[in-house]
Amino acid sequence: MAASFSPFRGTYRYLQRQAHENPTIFFSCVLGAIGPIMVLTVPPIRWKLGWRPSEPIPTSYPLPNRPRRPVEGFDDE
Repeated sequence: MAASFSPFRGTYRYLQRQAHENPTIFFSCVLGAIGPIMVLTVPPIRWKLGWRPSEPIPTSYPLPNRPRRPVEGFDDE
């Protein structure tokens, strides 16, 4: 039974040594590996906690539902 776990023990020791000797490279790889996992896990958790997307921002100004009158009295001519 112990022989079947020896590759994992060696891997753990290697990662522990790398975290001690090259922490920037080690933790960069850890954060890089966590990123894709978070893409799959964070959105469902947010939905369960009650987060909903906001309404989209309007892209045009709504025009009034009446006939347009020409502007008078501002000396535009």
